[in-house]
Amino acid sequence: MKYFAILIVSVLSSFLYAEYSIEVSISEQRLFVIANNSIVRSYPISSSAYGEGQIKNSLKTPLGEHEIKTKIGTDVPKYQFFVSREHISQEVDIIEKEIDSPDDFITTRIMWLAGKNEGFNSGGNVDSFQRFIYIHGTHEEGLIGKKASHGCIRMFNQDVLELFRIIPTKTAVNIYL
Repeated sequence: MKYFAILIVSVLSSFLYAEYSIEVSISEQRLFVIANNSIVRSYPISSSAYGEGQIKNSLKTPLGEHEIKTKIGTDVPKYQFFVSREHISQEVDIIEKEIDSPDDFITTRIMWLAGKNEGFNSGGNVDSFQRFIYIHGTHEEGLIGKKASHGCIRMFNQDVLELFRIIPTKTAVNIYL
């Protein structure tokens, strides 16, 4: 019994203190959380309706290696939104049908990405951080699984809450086709 308890504690502690990374597959429209070389979570996402690209003001999802530079919204209630990363204490109406509304609300949580490759997704007119590229919740949940964002990685609000809780800043994020 003692060895069984030690084994359980060992497994749980390795899971709790695992070093995570994130892989975002544009073709699959999925975000994978990796720990100890295994997928431990998988979430549907929505990348840019305008395709993939690095250039400022393109509204495209940038590719390549990134990291989570900062996390915003720790105590914000689910479904409330942000304007310029400032919390607005108001709930949005969640659209569960495949409707592309004129709004692009950033809801629930923000994980702000910074590119790691100078000249590709960092610096100059290709800087993901300066482009305000986030992983965030959305009010257009009916479009998750389809390319519909304006450059960011959108998630279901419940999923972004869970991801935000388990992923620390500086977590590596790789976005690929």
